[in-house]
Amino acid sequence: MTSYNVDISIVIPIFNEEESIHLLVDQLLKVMRPIGESFEIVLINDGSTDKTEDALSKLTLEVPELVCILLRKNYGQTAAMAAGFDLAKGEIIVTLDGDLQNDPRDIPLLIAKIRDGFDLVSGWRYRRKDSELTRKLPSKIANRLIGYVTGVRLNDYGCSLKAYRKEVLSDIRPYGELHRFLPVLANIEGAKITELRVNHRARKYGKSKYGIDRTFRVLMDLLTVWFMNRFLTRPMYVFGFGGMIAICGSFLTSLYLLGIKIMGENIGNRPLLMFSLLLGIAGVQLFCFGLLGELQIRTYHESQGRPIYRIRNTLRGRRSSS
Repeated sequence: MTSYNVDISIVIPIFNEEESIHLLVDQLLKVMRPIGESFEIVLINDGSTDKTEDALSKLTLEVPELVCILLRKNYGQTAAMAAGFDLAKGEIIVTLDGDLQNDPRDIPLLIAKIRDGFDLVSGWRYRRKDSELTRKLPSKIANRLIGYVTGVRLNDYGCSLKAYRKEVLSDIRPYGELHRFLPVLANIEGAKITELRVNHRARKYGKSKYGIDRTFRVLMDLLTVWFMNRFLTRPMYVFGFGGMIAICGSFLTSLYLLGIKIMGENIGNRPLLMFSLLLGIAGVQLFCFGLLGELQIRTYHESQGRPIYRIRNTLRGRRSSS
């Protein structure tokens, strides 16, 4: 395998985009070739069922900067992006969609922001060319919710046009449907994040691959990311705290029931007795979950040699020579 170095990798997941792929590559070349930096275009064919693979085969014969990854089946956008990240050679990695709605002319602006010292630059489609009711309104609600829950406030989490330092992505292992939460995952790793207004164009070819079911997937992923953002290295804080509350509640209700039992009342048919027992059992289980979570976290970090911190830079004072 030939080894080469490039400055910039442009990673694009592709699924059934045979009509737009030639135009997309042409637009990327017109933007990237004049800037005078080495680059590669990494296209990941995520199990397309149309003639996308044939189009990519022809393009690789014509475009030397092109790298095509052909996945065996449709794994989803997160897996496709992860494959692109793993094979990308550039120190700066730019992602965008393959449907021509992202404007390649914005890429140099994102790269300039990375060179200014940011680790992740997220695009903001401030004039989005999509349906107001079915796309823009749910997106606004989701962006507000994600920002509130995670503390990473961006105007447009759903914009695929983003730029990353490769070293930041090397610390992230996206899975499931977590590609839309990459800024939050990068924030967990201590990345410096900013947002930049970018152009957005109406779709010319094909149709959107997303349906209403995406809303429910986002909500489930949001719970996962919230837990990772708050309790990744301290699961006992959430499970143990809940367990202690349940155990204390069980203890207090049991004392109350014991008191009225001593006073001669029958407690065998009281719902509170069952509630007290359930609270006690739930509390012990939650506490055990916390302990198991702590052990799992230590196994996760220690088996991979992953530190629980990230160092941005090290400054050293000049030592006087003697």
